[in-house]
Amino acid sequence: MTTTNLFDPIFQNAEAARAHIEASRWPDGVTCPHCGSGNIRRMGGKTQAGMFLCNDCRGKFTVRTGTVMERSHIPLNKWLLAMHLMASSKKGMSAHQLHRMLGVTYKTAWFLAHRIREAMRDNSDTPLGGENKVVEADETYIGGKAKNRAFKKPPKKEAVMSLVERDGRVRSTHVANVTAKNVRETLVTQASRKSYLMTDEAPTYTAVGKEFAGHGHVNHSIDEYVRGGFWHTNTVESYFSTLKRGIYGTYHHVSEAHLKRYLCEFDFRHNERSALGVEDAERAAKALKGIEGKRLTYRQPRQAADA
Repeated sequence: MTTTNLFDPIFQNAEAARAHIEASRWPDGVTCPHCGSGNIRRMGGKTQAGMFLCNDCRGKFTVRTGTVMERSHIPLNKWLLAMHLMASSKKGMSAHQLHRMLGVTYKTAWFLAHRIREAMRDNSDTPLGGENKVVEADETYIGGKAKNRAFKKPPKKEAVMSLVERDGRVRSTHVANVTAKNVRETLVTQASRKSYLMTDEAPTYTAVGKEFAGHGHVNHSIDEYVRGGFWHTNTVESYFSTLKRGIYGTYHHVSEAHLKRYLCEFDFRHNERSALGVEDAERAAKALKGIEGKRLTYRQPRQAADA
């Protein structure tokens, strides 16, 4: 098991952090993010530290260009430390905690965390499951309880549907309404129909289950949770347990506008977990690999929150 040294220069020194990120982004040599050319030279001087010039398109760029870090004034070593903290915290890390640990404002930490969640987003279109594999599907609801509100008015709950490969990956989706139509759309686009589908007794899965190689279910309404050691949805239920402990215990409240990014964060940690041989340092390195091509401006999450 590898451990991470938080006193590593990449977490303490901006120059060391920049060299580390450059090596991660361009392992085979620097290429221009504007035109893709490898005909590059590094510029000198204090005012142009870390800047490159493309000899073909004459464009200037740094390691931040074309990434979630673009136009950010946060030192690169703080970016790496925040990425490591979020990647290694099983139930997440709040913006208030990041704000205290990194020495930045709460507003900066909040936006920094959203950008890192964006870097954790899985862009793969490879379906879950496959021949001789089991995919468990279930939904849960994120939101508070009426008894915790002053006027006892039931809060709006947001539905989350998750598909989990047994001993494999998870993919979660925020769905507006849990209907047979929405469930089918998520299942057939996210999971291979060669898989064996495992669900609870909800009727929303009855029709779509016939499109898969097989469909089994357990009946929770009569307290049936495992049958024969094979028929169960315990894997997806375990994922929901971690998700809810993180949201209620760490973040306390997640708005509808931002729920999808929090799901990206929890999915990422599950898919790169220790049980699959991925430890903290490697998980943070994989998050760093996801920074490119995912520009996120402050206005975008703020507009989503205000909509």
